[in-house]
Amino acid sequence: MNRKRFLKQLWGTSALALLPMTSAKAFFKGQTFSKGKIKEKIVKADEGTQLHVLGNPQWQKVVGADTGNQVFEWIDDLKPGSGIPPHIHTKEDEIFRVLQGQVELMVDGRTTVLLEGDMAYAPKNLVHSWKVVGDENAKMWVSAFPSGMEHMFQEFHNMPPGPPDFKKVSAICETYGIQFV
Repeated sequence: MNRKRFLKQLWGTSALALLPMTSAKAFFKGQTFSKGKIKEKIVKADEGTQLHVLGNPQWQKVVGADTGNQVFEWIDDLKPGSGIPPHIHTKEDEIFRVLQGQVELMVDGRTTVLLEGDMAYAPKNLVHSWKVVGDENAKMWVSAFPSGMEHMFQEFHNMPPGPPDFKKVSAICETYGIQFV
């Protein structure tokens, strides 16, 4: 397939095909793409690796090993009152999508309540936090890119049952570039 036809099919317009190749090269300059053996992955709603993370179940849908370390996606099933205090990620951006319930999210000092179907983007290096509000559990589909946090969640899963030791949680987070503020 030639470039013009490909772009027309991809974006539904031939206008982009008129861009000179030098513009396309400039657009992609400095971006890295995985060249490893990455395969497709289909994960049904009731599938994924289940962990228990700080008292809540989590289903990891895709991890770095699946995506050439590009993205990690998971679903949290969160009890009312569950949350994460203000913190900063120095390595990854996050997208939060509420599937059920209500989640109060703060990003860079701006607080809003996300309802079913709402989403928010929290770029790295901005303070953010979230908390389940209301009387019902919330389900949240979260994406982090690049991947890596799945290893942190595995460490949390391996912690002894019971209320987590915040100093230990903080120390684990710091090894992954996450700092509480």
